[in-house]
Amino acid sequence: MPSYRDVLDAARRQISEIDVPTARVQVEARAPSILDVREADEVEQGIIPGSIHIPRGFLELRVEDAIPDKDAPVIVYCAGGTRSVLAAKTLADLGYTNVASLAGGFTAWKGEGGDWTQPQTLTPEQRRRYSRHLLIPEIGERGQQALLDARVLLVGAGGLGSPAALYLAAAGVGTLGIVDADEVDESNLQRQVIHTTGRIGTAKVESARVAIEALNPDVSVELHPVRLTKENAVALVSGYDVVLDGSDNFATRYLLNDVCVLLGKPYAHGSIYRFEGQATTFDPRDAEAPCYRCLFPEPPPPELAPSCAEAGVLGLLPGMIGLIQATEVAKLVLGIGTTLSGRLLMYDALGMTFRTLALRKDPACPICGPDRPDSIDAITYTDVSCAIPPARVAVH
Repeated sequence: MPSYRDVLDAARRQISEIDVPTARVQVEARAPSILDVREADEVEQGIIPGSIHIPRGFLELRVEDAIPDKDAPVIVYCAGGTRSVLAAKTLADLGYTNVASLAGGFTAWKGEGGDWTQPQTLTPEQRRRYSRHLLIPEIGERGQQALLDARVLLVGAGGLGSPAALYLAAAGVGTLGIVDADEVDESNLQRQVIHTTGRIGTAKVESARVAIEALNPDVSVELHPVRLTKENAVALVSGYDVVLDGSDNFATRYLLNDVCVLLGKPYAHGSIYRFEGQATTFDPRDAEAPCYRCLFPEPPPPELAPSCAEAGVLGLLPGMIGLIQATEVAKLVLGIGTTLSGRLLMYDALGMTFRTLALRKDPACPICGPDRPDSIDAITYTDVSCAIPPARVAVH
């Protein structure tokens, strides 16, 4: 039977080893994928910037999702250069054609002046809390840390904002800002699940804070007990990475859209009416993506836009739409999947059907088009309530 030394020597004969100076040139040119196969406690001592961390014991299970191109160059490293040899041999057996092991490992890299960083790491409590995320290759520890570092602004702590806030908090989004000037009313409790009977009369932002902090103490809740206005919108939105629109009137929707376009902030939009809901994502970082004004150039006249208090809404409906919005926010933070940017998802609760409509960018849009304004000072926002207006769409 071959010994461990025999196996290691055989692996060294089959794979390439690369010294630190050569590896540094390649890493600085951003040519290879850098694969760290150390254990989690070793990674806490430092990493090569841009590394993909997969512990040696999980390599076969996760590497094909993390590095799908088997012909791309890969440099594998461990602490001292031994486990990385065996890991590189495993990659070769899986069909990877351009793999090298870093001679001397991370110890040699640090000793010879290679760039390294001290990573943010999850606490043991966080590893337990987010263990199901850590098992997903597209999220893992790096993705969970991105969620914990994220700053998300929720405009509205009502029907849409309630489920979105709870699930974003449960997922570990580190900072949630909540904008809402209202107090909890008994009529809210049919659908606004973040509030309780015992908090009737309490400011909605404070009620939401109580629920979020009870659910996940990792989350910092920033309270903005105000209406979103022309005077405060830029300052509020600029402090966050992603926005979730849970508003219930067109003045706020148009204002939020215009500010997000102005600041280049992506946001998840949702709306509900009786048994129908809509959700999409607007991402002004994409020059080809439409904005809310491309979809709805003008609000409907007030007589055609009854409020939810006048027309009613199925209490279960905002749960569905709010969670779709929250999922879009998480994907934006993580940089994974395909968002609803350029698409409108329409949900009919009575028929239990979904339709996806393609959205067109308006080349003459006054907000996201070539003549976009530098500020919102000259724009008037008419306060119209919450029905869903006709959109410029094409069936997908």
